[in-house]
Parts: sequence; C-alpha cells; structure tokens
Amino acid sequence: MATQKESLEKLRIAIYPWFAIGHIGSFLPLAKKLAQNGHHVYFFIPSKTLSKLSLQNQYPDHLTFIPITVPLVDGLPAGAETTNDVPDSHVGFLLHAMDQTRDSIETRLTQLKPHIVFYEFAYWIPELGLKHGFKSVFYALSSMASLAYFAPNLKEGKRSSIDELVAPPPGFPTQTFRMHIEEAKGVTKICENADNLGLGITMPQRFFIAFRDCDAIAVKTCMEMEKVYIEYVEKVFGKPVLLGGPMIPNPSSSKLDEEIDEWLNGFEEGSVVYCALGSEVVLHIDQFHELVLGLELTGRPFLAAIRPPKNHNKVESALPEGFIERTKGKGMIKGGWVQQQQILRHPSVGCFITHCGLGSLSEAIMISDCQVVLMPQAFEQFINAKMMSLELKIGIEVEKGENDKLFTKQAIQTTVSLAMDQDSQIGKEVRNNHAKLKEILLKDGLEDSYIATFIQSLRDLL
Repeated sequence: MATQKESLEKLRIAIYPWFAIGHIGSFLPLAKKLAQNGHHVYFFIPSKTLSKLSLQNQYPDHLTFIPITVPLVDGLPAGAETTNDVPDSHVGFLLHAMDQTRDSIETRLTQLKPHIVFYEFAYWIPELGLKHGFKSVFYALSSMASLAYFAPNLKEGKRSSIDELVAPPPGFPTQTFRMHIEEAKGVTKICENADNLGLGITMPQRFFIAFRDCDAIAVKTCMEMEKVYIEYVEKVFGKPVLLGGPMIPNPSSSKLDEEIDEWLNGFEEGSVVYCALGSEVVLHIDQFHELVLGLELTGRPFLAAIRPPKNHNKVESALPEGFIERTKGKGMIKGGWVQQQQILRHPSVGCFITHCGLGSLSEAIMISDCQVVLMPQAFEQFINAKMMSLELKIGIEVEKGENDKLFTKQAIQTTVSLAMDQDSQIGKEVRNNHAKLKEILLKDGLEDSYIATFIQSLRDLL
C-alpha cells in the first residue's frame, strides 16, 4: 500500500503506445484525464506524428509530448513512423523498429523517473521497470469482452487456431456471440504478417511477456458495462484490472471545419449518415465501391471519412464511374482525418457507421444520440461489434456474406434503413437502449469516482 506521503504527492507517469495513429489517439484520453487531475504525464510519440496531436494538449503544464525518432531498419521505408506509412505485410518491420528504441526510451525514463509506465506492444517495459524501480501497466485498448475472448491464448503465448477463435474460450461469460470463420482467419493473418518477416519475437510471445510481467492491466471501461468480462480477465491473468471508467471525451475547443459545417447545416436534423472506418483501415477497391455505393443506395445525405483503397493515392480517383455526379450536393467523401467529435455532435447527423474501434464506440455512445451501425474490420473489432449488437443491443451490425464475410452495398442500405426508418422496431429498440446506457455513463459523479479510484489504484501499486 502507498504511504501517506505517496498518497498526497502527484504521480509521474510515462506512456508509450504502439506506433499507430489509432492507438496513439486511444491513449490520449488517459493522458488527458491524468493531467487534468494534476499528475505529470510524459507521452512518447514519433516526432512527425507529434504535430497532429500538439493542438489537442489542453494541459501543457502537466502533459508533455516527448518526440522520439523511429529507427530506420532494413525493410522499413525511409521516414516511416506509423502503420499508416507501411502496408500490412510490413508491420513486422515497424515492430522491430519499436524494439530498437529500447535503449533511448530507457535513457529518457532514467531522466524522468516515472512512478508508472503505461505500454502495450513494448513488452520489454516491465523489465526496465524492475531495473529502474517503476511499475508497469499494460493498457488494453479493446473492450474487456474482446480481451476476455482472447485471454486464455494470450496468457499461454500461443498462436490461436481458427477453430479456437470461432468458439468462445472455456469459462467465457456468455455463449451469445462467437467469431465467424472468415473473421478468425483475418485475426490469424494479422499475426502471420508480423511474424513471417523473421525479426525475432513473435506476436504471441510479445503479448505473453507483456501480460505475464506487467504489474496490472488497465482499461477504459466500467462495471456498469462489462462486469462479467472484467472478472473473467482478472481470473485468467491473475492480475488486478484497473478501471478508467467511461472517460467522457472533453468538448473540443476547435470549431468544426467550415466546409463540413456549412454542408451539414443544409440538411434536416438527424438525417445525415456519417461513416468513418478509422485511421488504420484500408479497403480493397471492391469493398470500397460496395461501401460508397451502399451509402448512395440509402437515399440519405452522407458524409464519409475513409482512406483511399489499396493501390490508390486519392479517394477521388477510386470512386465508381458517375458517383460524384449522381451524389453531388448529397454526399461528401473525405480521404483524410476529420473532426469526428464535432461531427457526431452536429444535429444533422442521425446515423454513425463505425469500424467498432473502442474510441469511436465510446464517442458514439456518450457524445451523440445518433443510431449506431456496426461494420467491424479487424481483430477485437469483431467482438466489440457483437457485444454492442447482441448483448448491449445499442447498435445494428451489417450482415456479411456467409462464405467470404464481405459486406455488400445492399446490406449497408438495409442496415441503415433498419436503424433510421421511423417505423423500424429494431431501430426503436437500439435507440432506447442507447439512451439508457448514455444516461448511466453520464450520471453525475460516475466518471469522477472511477478516475479517483483509478488513480488511487495506481498509488497502491507503488
């Protein structure tokens, strides 16, 4: 237990996320909440990526971004810093580059003398903690349901087979949902892409060590949503799970981009479909076409923030023939980053099609009243989507083909209609469930209570 002196002092906390924009952005709410409470947070981030986040630092006296140089390793393109800069088949080179930062990170940590270091892919952080006297906390970016689904194999450090992934593990709290075969194949492919380059440690070994050696596991969730999964994860790993609570996004001080704001202002309240698949998703051209044509088929105004498909540099060059002319004035496609929180808060937005990353789901639940359409693309997103649609019942998942598990334009159109049509019973059910959960998570004092307990739990580790 922490001494009285330790309980009173402000903590020094370092954060080292994986080199992916989505991961970095998901660590940021944690950093802000800790800094908001007066603790000193040091956030390691690739140097060129820093410019994308520096304007989001509302607590410069307590939150310090520390730029790091990503080493140039054989196979990694010059200047590559994040997963946005490399194809899926080359992610292993970026993992190797992160591991090569160990010495420089150790040097900085000896200077900063943190009490706690949060990490995920940098499995060697706990070893540095033993050497330099800080505690290491694995920060899980997935839902607890998703982590629970994979937990037994993560603990054993073995690569999951497709058959193992399709069915929930022994003792899993519910049999309501399971993965499809094609989804399971996608998960195993992610590990294979990282491991086939022969650069040392495999992904299963990386996570085996990361979970085995950490002092605690932390996650952005709460008992009100995931009690049974939290208890299951604690049992499997034999580690305390520290709950950050809902971590309600702070209102952004920046105004919505003028072009987007003016465009949205031209439509009725709750009429626009907003689609965003995250900063990591790059679709094949056929799925890209199915998505944009599905948005067109809805007959509703739509705003889509999606990266150019594979082998295309710009979204515009990949759009189907005649698409721009047919959707002029009614559809807007953005190929880069957009201000998602401000868009979700806009009264004209009535539906959010999401890839089911935890950050996007949190924003959909807590800062918006719009209907949620679930279109998971990879890994833990598959489980997140099933928990949201089958258990919490606050969203509707887009059905995919039985054999290939690819989505179609017709399935997108059908799901949006189920969500948004006034006479849809399913739409009414998910709207009511969404409203109830939002009310619970935004209850006065709930978040403050979780953050206070979370910080005390960090002190108790010391």
